[in-house]
Amino acid sequence: QVQLVESGGGLVQAGGSLRLSCASSGSIFSSALMGWYRQAPGKQRELVAEIGSFGSTHYADAVKGRFTVSRENAKNTVYLQMNSLKPEDTAVYCCRLLFNGNVYWGQGTQVTVSS
Repeated sequence: QVQLVESGGGLVQAGGSLRLSCASSGSIFSSALMGWYRQAPGKQRELVAEIGSFGSTHYADAVKGRFTVSRENAKNTVYLQMNSLKPEDTAVYCCRLLFNGNVYWGQGTQVTVSS
């Protein structure tokens, strides 16, 4: 069983930065596709960024140039560096692990950006 635990959320002013972490249990992390998703109140969950097992990345247009996703396989951890934060980035951020058709989710961490 895979467990994902996010950390690093909080309250930040517009223009500020936060770094989210997602630590995974189990032995499949290095082979998995890892993604960061977010859900704002009253909105659908959306993909923010994802990173493949070999480091290829993909970003939502809304965060390109501001967010960076990375992974450290030795620590079973994926990161999301968020810079130049905007109030519209306010949401619960969750990480997702996809491996062999199986999907696992973390419980999320709140990010609030004040104007």
